Amino acid sequence: MGRFLQNAGLAIGLAGLVLQFCITIPASMEAGRSLLGSIVFLFSFFTILTNIGAVLVHTSLLSSSGYAWLPAFAGPRIRAGVAIAITLVFIVYATVLAQLWQPQGLFLLCDVLLHYVTPVLFVLWWLIAGADGTTRLSDISWWMVYPIAYLIYALARAPFAGEVPYPFLDVAKNGAASVAVSALAVTGLFLVLCIVAVLADHAVARATGSKAR
Repeated sequence: MGRFLQNAGLAIGLAGLVLQFCITIPASMEAGRSLLGSIVFLFSFFTILTNIGAVLVHTSLLSSSGYAWLPAFAGPRIRAGVAIAITLVFIVYATVLAQLWQPQGLFLLCDVLLHYVTPVLFVLWWLIAGADGTTRLSDISWWMVYPIAYLIYALARAPFAGEVPYPFLDVAKNGAASVAVSALAVTGLFLVLCIVAVLADHAVARATGSKAR
């Protein structure tokens, strides 16, 4: 089952990312952005970056001999970190962002693939085959670097680009206080997910007897 989920996650993740690129870049250029600006715009979304991370984790573990093709993405800390981040993608989109727009056609398909399907597949894969009981609460400080760095990037880019990837980060429209509350809420949710991930990792390891020694 683990290998099936890994292959399915890789195939669907790649398909979703490629399709998103193919439809977003032309639409973005039609909206007035340059080619480079459109590419930067696409890769400014936490969803896209996190799905790329999931694809790289799956790819790193494709070798049947156990050799990691991309060692940096094959370790248990990265696997757990991506599981946390992609769970955040699922929760924030399902509870907040999905209500803000109504995509149609291929945009709807990409939304479903990258916000719902790939997160579910990755987390299931991680629980079945990726968790090994080696994560520690001390890893949380390392995992938190990703969302904090992303937040800094998104807010720093906004005045120059005149846009933000997500509406709740729009200081010009919502005000600094509102954005601060939203950012703290999402960061707090990420922190809670980190703690849950460590507990889940150890619980799975105990249940399967797979904890590394």
